[in-house]
Amino acid sequence: MGRFQLDPGAFLNSDWLRPDWQASGVGAFMTTRRGGVSVAPYDSMNIRHGVGDDAQAVQRNLSLLQSCMPAVPVFLNQVHGTRVVRLSTSDLQVSSVQHTADACLTTERGIACTAQVADCLPLLFAAPGGVAAAHAGWRGLAGGVIEATVAALCEATSCEPQRVHVWLGACIGPTQFEVGSDVLTAFNVVPAELTPAGSPTFVPRDVMHPNKWWANLPQLARDRLQSVGVQHISGGNWCTASDPSRFFSYRRDGVTGRMVAVVWRTD
Repeated sequence: MGRFQLDPGAFLNSDWLRPDWQASGVGAFMTTRRGGVSVAPYDSMNIRHGVGDDAQAVQRNLSLLQSCMPAVPVFLNQVHGTRVVRLSTSDLQVSSVQHTADACLTTERGIACTAQVADCLPLLFAAPGGVAAAHAGWRGLAGGVIEATVAALCEATSCEPQRVHVWLGACIGPTQFEVGSDVLTAFNVVPAELTPAGSPTFVPRDVMHPNKWWANLPQLARDRLQSVGVQHISGGNWCTASDPSRFFSYRRDGVTGRMVAVVWRTD
């Protein structure tokens, strides 16, 4: 896809999410399922190939996405891991996905970092002189994808975590994300030690499901960010699973499209 010299504030669809952070020198947004050309069950702004959608429709959606920003989005082969890659202009010379990773950063202009989601949590990062994006499901969060992204971005920009701004996009919400004891164990939480009311991150479902909990992905992310010194955190107020008209949700629908959160430098 070629470059477009457009106003970075111009959006194809007013329904898309825009970070409410105070970060300067960056452009960012997250698509919803509205604004594209795909038909059900991928209607309409599916941006991912390989999920069953018509390839031409996906390509048209990607072209629409590109037309909304003056930077070229670079997509990752996401595997629920913790690897962070640093993007450069050489990544713009290829048309296919070339990095297997769940987070990316760049200090260069003209490149947009991305995170594709349909329930997992997308995080966008802005630091003086650099930006990053991360894809975080519970495995990535437990494994340390947030810590790895903050560390890599701070190293690349020579800044402290206190200067990093982070925005949490739409993900499956705390009243929809049911998990088992394996997830609690991954976060070093002992189920028997939880109070009957639960915790800010894990709440028992009900007496009919004694070994199930509701997990709060945004809060788990906030806890991780704060633990490494990030102070400027916003977003995380949308539930993909409970709003079918606005968001794709893999857990709700199974066969569905993907949304994308993007961030790029404007300074």
